[in-house]
Parts: sequence; C-alpha cells; structure tokens
Amino acid sequence: MLLSTLLLQAAGAASLGKIGAAIGAGLVAIGAGLGIGKIGASAMESMARQPEMAGNLRTNMLIIAALIEGVAMFAVIVCFIAAV
Repeated sequence: MLLSTLLLQAAGAASLGKIGAAIGAGLVAIGAGLGIGKIGASAMESMARQPEMAGNLRTNMLIIAALIEGVAMFAVIVCFIAAV
C-alpha cells in the first residue's frame, strides 16, 4: 500500500514539473516578445528623430534583439530539461 502511494505521488510530481516547464517556457517567450517589441519601437522613434543615424540604430537594434533571443532560447531549453 505504501509503495503504491509513493508511486502515485511521484507520478503527480512529475506531471506538475512538466506543467511548470511549459508555463516557464511560455513566460520566457512572452518576455522576449515584449522586450524585442520595445526595442523595435524605441529604434523606430529614434530613427524618426534622427534619420541620419538610422544605419547605426538598426545595427544596434538587431544585435540586441539577437542577444535577447539567445537568452530566451537558453531559458526555454532549461525549462524543457527541468521537465525531464
């Protein structure tokens, strides 16, 4: 009886871990999307103010967006590894 109870508890904890990993991955995606959207909006506003700096701003915007995507990808991978 005790063994079956322990097995059921372990199975329940494993499913909660998978749900937590899915929620964590979703939050990471939302955060990355909001961050990149904010960067894009600020870059467009800056380009409208100073059109001569558009090339430099665009380059910086792409570099920062790539760094945010890298961190988001790392976080999603960690969430999925934690679920296993």
